[in-house]
Amino acid sequence: MTTTAERPATEAAPGVFGPIPAELLADATTDHPLTADVPRRPGRWYWRDLIASLDPVADAPEIHRITAAYEFPWDYQRSLEFALYRTYCVPSVSRVLEEAGQFRDAPQKRYDDTALLMAELVEHGYDSARGRESLRVINRQHARYEISGDDMLYVLSTFIYEPLEWIDSFGWRRLHPHERLAAFHFYRGVGQRMNIADIPEDMGDFRRWRDDYEEQTFRYDPDNEKIGTYTLDLMCSWYPTPLRPVVRRAVLALVDDDMTRAFGFPRQPAALRRAGHAALRARSKVVRWLPVRREEYGTTGTENRTYPGYPTGYRPADLGAHPIMPRERLGGCPVAHTPSH
Repeated sequence: MTTTAERPATEAAPGVFGPIPAELLADATTDHPLTADVPRRPGRWYWRDLIASLDPVADAPEIHRITAAYEFPWDYQRSLEFALYRTYCVPSVSRVLEEAGQFRDAPQKRYDDTALLMAELVEHGYDSARGRESLRVINRQHARYEISGDDMLYVLSTFIYEPLEWIDSFGWRRLHPHERLAAFHFYRGVGQRMNIADIPEDMGDFRRWRDDYEEQTFRYDPDNEKIGTYTLDLMCSWYPTPLRPVVRRAVLALVDDDMTRAFGFPRQPAALRRAGHAALRARSKVVRWLPVRREEYGTTGTENRTYPGYPTGYRPADLGAHPIMPRERLGGCPVAHTPSH
């Protein structure tokens, strides 16, 4: 089934840091015709039934976009936060992050860059102009550090399995099998375009690899604790000061035992954990009765405090600790040359 349409000609638009080329301007109506014309009164199962009619391999990007941006946007946002948090339990990962210093010096920007770049891939697809530019930014950031292939593969795995497990536990409905397969094939496609080697071809094999890798690598390390604390402080900072102690306890209650030990965090009482899980399940029961979402909750809904008005006026190259300066914004070759004498 075709999930994209031919785009009409458009002109470049002004941006925060310079003109944005026409090919980088998103048009949801033409880019995503499946979600452009939603019935006036769609049933609560509209998106699930549409997903059931699609191919989980060929249409993986579109299925995953609907799942993440229409059906479970809040769940995907929270679960991906915990997915990244989980990666900090691997000492070799947290060591690179501590040496880079971004979590210590600019944690909000580091968080926003990651969230927005991943949202760009989900919203526009990895083979779109914005998707390709997002991958250039991601690959450029990673190339600055020595990161093992297994660590890259592990981080990729968390983007697949953490949201699926979260939704299994706290989602307002069960995932359709096509949604599960589409998440796997979508992120496998992302990993291939990041040149990550040895990505398993089978979803179950990848899950078993992830579990074995955690068993081998999860252990306490001071760098884990530092990165975990920076991130926990950041999460608490999003709420009014009187609520921050409650938020801290709530986050710690949702962190499992393996993560708690790897971070060196205090273990929370079982009653508090049960209360946290019960609150999330209660939320899902309310969401179940809400009207079907008709508008995408993608980059426009991604909470960020670094790029006001995003995505208006921005392109993926503007993101990251060391943004790419495209040729058209420099007025010539982006490589500095020494004047000849």
